[in-house]
Amino acid sequence: MRIDILCLFPEMFVSPFSHSIVRRADEHGLVDVVTHNIRDFAHDRHATVDDYPYGGGAGMVLKPEPVFEAVEHVWHATGLVDAPVILLTPGGRPFSQRIAAELAAYSQFTLICGHYEGIDERVSQYLATDELSIGDYVLTGGELAAMVVVDAVVRLVPGVLGSGESAAEESHAAGLLEYPHYTRPEEFRGWKVPSVLLSGNHAEIAAWRRRQSVLKTAARRPDLLDNVTLSDKERAWISESLLNRS
Repeated sequence: MRIDILCLFPEMFVSPFSHSIVRRADEHGLVDVVTHNIRDFAHDRHATVDDYPYGGGAGMVLKPEPVFEAVEHVWHATGLVDAPVILLTPGGRPFSQRIAAELAAYSQFTLICGHYEGIDERVSQYLATDELSIGDYVLTGGELAAMVVVDAVVRLVPGVLGSGESAAEESHAAGLLEYPHYTRPEEFRGWKVPSVLLSGNHAEIAAWRRRQSVLKTAARRPDLLDNVTLSDKERAWISESLLNRS
């Protein structure tokens, strides 16, 4: 997989992508993350990429010319013109595990990092194929959002994680929050590991984990349950849990 990132501060990616999963994926030849400085595609000696907004208002707006030319440079370099071009913006659709899985199925995609007050609307209308937001808040630029998207996607690329089950069992992978985890020691400051996890009964352990995932999701992110198919038994667990808390 190749991921191209168009931004104003490519140096921000050096440290995050030099460690952990992304670095391992790069070293194994599974993922190639390439950053491009949008300023390299400006046409004046000051490398100007922004200008005042038409109609007035505060702040500066990222110009369309260097963004279009940066994407076209990627197309020319890779020969792929039908790969997704994603604009990272507060107005985009909320990024999720499902979208991360969608992107992980592509061999290439491009991320455009917005900056300043915004980006010329023609980038959204005529260049970007999708728009994503990582949350309902405003960042100084899209670089941090790009790091989040890349990290979430790269870990889903086959061969990146050590175990094929790791990504499948993580929170949100099945629409639910993940069940609690425990490790040694068996007892710590009087707090014991649930006995079912020590039983060696894999069926009981799986059932316990499912119950914990359902109850944890119901307590912390009940909105997620709207997209999850629950059995009558699981709905009864939730009702019982709500009664016990009242």
